[in-house]
Amino acid sequence: MENNKKTKEKQELSADDIERMEILLKSKQKTGTQLTISSETGDLQEINELRELVGKPFESPDEKYNLYYRGIRKLLMDHLPKGDDYQEMRDIIYDEKNVFLNLGKRKCDNNGIRKSDGRMTYQPVMNEILDIVVKWVAGSQNPFEIYREFYDLNERHGYSHEEYDSSVKAVAQAMLNISRRN
Repeated sequence: MENNKKTKEKQELSADDIERMEILLKSKQKTGTQLTISSETGDLQEINELRELVGKPFESPDEKYNLYYRGIRKLLMDHLPKGDDYQEMRDIIYDEKNVFLNLGKRKCDNNGIRKSDGRMTYQPVMNEILDIVVKWVAGSQNPFEIYREFYDLNERHGYSHEEYDSSVKAVAQAMLNISRRN
């Protein structure tokens, strides 16, 4: 009697249920592939994820090194005001740059430790910062303007800004105000 019940249950599966079962079985057959439904035809298609992954460009350590050290860092060091009198201003600018390079991670969130390294961020993120720095070097080279550019960049991406004690916060706010007046 039990065999008859199982046979009846198998017969009562709809065509849609059978198709779903076949899809599930097919999806488990091959590793590295994924089933998708074509938006144009509605047919099932197989995507070989491993082949696509191998075909994608990976991050290049050499390129990252050049972007960061020979691009971003060198240009900022060469064109920001030098000397002890400008150290606080440079640090504020570097902090704002580093918030972006670290995808929003701030030192103030972790008692002075960012827990991230901007030199190892994604290359498109580095390229975005480098474009801003190059444009700034070719233009005004006003340190208040590069600070505002980094500040606005973080705003566009929804990243918070470093939080400082009241004296440093006043300097950062003054830099922002001066850059907006120009």
